[in-house]
Amino acid sequence: MRLVPDNPENRDVRVPRLVGLMAVDAHEAARAQDLFLTAPDRPDLRAAAVDHVVRQYPPPGAQVPRRSAVHVWFDFGEGEGGGGIREPRVPRPPLGGLRREPGEPGETGKPPSYCAALSSS
Repeated sequence: MRLVPDNPENRDVRVPRLVGLMAVDAHEAARAQDLFLTAPDRPDLRAAAVDHVVRQYPPPGAQVPRRSAVHVWFDFGEGEGGGGIREPRVPRPPLGGLRREPGEPGETGKPPSYCAALSSS
């Protein structure tokens, strides 16, 4: 039996969480773990410096060999068909579901008379 010395170069690394980071920060986080960053939707990854990562594979926390590729996808910027950053609606919609709009003054809330005539035939 031959013992192989424990070599840090052969160890697996954990994939960092890159979702939510800008491209520049995601690239640095991957490089710090000795991983390569690729972007199938952006061949010009260096030009996507301020775009935010919206998806990654392998997922955060996965064990992968050193120098593996981590694939990331970016949010489309303004004018490129993306929805942009979603922010909470302020003020929030009222609770309780849909409500009927108030009628005009003098309305009783009954259906118009032509509806009653149609239903009696």
